Formats: sequence, C-alpha cells, structure tokens
Amino acid sequence: MTPLRQRMIEDLQLKGYSASTQTLYVNAVRQLCEHYDKCPGQITEEELRDYFLYGKNVKKWSRSTSTVALCGIKFFYENTIQRPWPTLLFIRPGREKKLPVVLSRDEVRSILSSLELLRYRICLTTIYSCGLRVSEGIHLRVEHIDSARGFIHVQGSKGKMGKKDRYVPLPKKTIALLREQWKSHRNKVWLFPSAGHSGKDMPYATKPISKSSVQSAFRKALKTAGINKKATVHSLRHSWATHLLEAGINLRLIQAWLGHSSPATTSIYTHLTEKAKAMAIKSIDELMEDL
Repeated sequence: MTPLRQRMIEDLQLKGYSASTQTLYVNAVRQLCEHYDKCPGQITEEELRDYFLYGKNVKKWSRSTSTVALCGIKFFYENTIQRPWPTLLFIRPGREKKLPVVLSRDEVRSILSSLELLRYRICLTTIYSCGLRVSEGIHLRVEHIDSARGFIHVQGSKGKMGKKDRYVPLPKKTIALLREQWKSHRNKVWLFPSAGHSGKDMPYATKPISKSSVQSAFRKALKTAGINKKATVHSLRHSWATHLLEAGINLRLIQAWLGHSSPATTSIYTHLTEKAKAMAIKSIDELMEDL
C-alpha cells in the first residue's frame, strides 16, 4: 500500500466514514490513476477535467458512479493532499428521474414462497416486512430485537457518517419467524450467521451471512416465481414503503422508519402510488367499456 493511499484511508477514518465508503472512495482515486498511469499528485487539473468528460461521454457513467468518482477524488485532493481545484466544484453528476422497481404484494409473497432455504426466506421476509436495506438485514443481532415493544433497533445504518440509528416496527409474524430462525442455530450474536462451507457453522459463526448469497437467493426466487421485473433485494424496501403509503400510513412515519434525512427522498413513493392508481383507473375503464 502506498503512503498516499494509507494517508487517505486514515483521513477517511478520522472523518468518520464507513468502511464501505472508504473502499469506494479509494477505488475512485485508484481508477483515476490507472486511467492516466500516473500517481495522483502528477495529474493536472486539465487531465482531471478530461477524465470526467470521458466518464460522461464515453463510459456513460450512471449518476451513482459519477457521484462516487467525484466525492472520492474531491476528498483526496481537498483533504489528503490539500489541493482544492475549481474543476471539482464545477462538476455536477446528471440527475436521474428513474422510478424504483416496485413489486406488488402478491409478487412479494410469490418470491418469498419460492425461496428454498429457511434462512434466506426468513432473512428476506424480515428485510421486506421492516423496510430494511440488505446490509441492515444480514447484520441483525439478537440484541437488536425488542419483541416486547415490537421494534427492531437498526444501528449504524447508511449515512454520510455511517452512524444513523433508528427504530422500525417489527410485525408479530416476523417476530415468530425470527424466533424460529434463531432456534435453528442459537448463535449468541447473529440472527443470520454464516453457515460456512459445511453448512453447520452457524452456532459458532463470528460473522453474518454474506450479502452476495442473499442477493443470489433472491435472483433465483425471482426467476422461479416467473416475475420479469428487474427487481433486486432493495426492491423489497421500495415495495414496503409503497405498500405502507397505499395503506394510508403517514409519509413522515415512513420517512423515519426508512431512515431518510429528507422528506423529498421519501416523496418518490407518492409518485409510485399515483401511477398505480392511474393504472387501476385505466383497467376499470377498459372493463366497463362494454356497459
């Protein structure tokens, strides 16, 4: 590891960024260096400008890719080597107006019932029924469950500083499933411990089930259920929020349970429910056309 990379990692740690964000930002600088085959201190501001134009016009970066590249490179130049450049203040990733994929309640049930292994079925059911991110779901600990009050304490969830906590309602059916899951391994820490190569390591596992294995199980269940939507595990969270809104739950409550800092982020689900209503009205019109 080069001294500059080590310095950047230490700066990110001191600023309180999560481990996953540290990796993303360091990789953004590494990719810039590989593009020019230079160390970052030798790259000029004009080259930096050309790099972002290349990403936009040639590589067709998505908004998320552009944002990570900008934030990582900007952090390095402004904090690690303290060389602020006007170009980094000028760049703005393009806005995307894509609506997230939302599954109907029947589609969610179909996917969950198509999961073969109990631990994946219960993990994904918990993710849906509590509106969790996949990383929050797999990292659930026994101590996070408040069955008496009917809440999950989600700790250190996504955020710039990676330290946002929140409480999320825990349905009674999900509590019963989590108890069933825990009795299958009785791990003292994790609700979804890693099974290991033998599949018998769960009682003593020191780390949770992997994100990739949960995502793989979801994709397989999606295919088995015959659902053609481009859904991911995160679609369960979008679907949960949309279903709550359609059921009349207050948007501010949904915002708090999702852990969104701004109501504007949560308001996207109002567009999804309006779309569903418009489709329903269209269907009713077609059904009644022959009257």
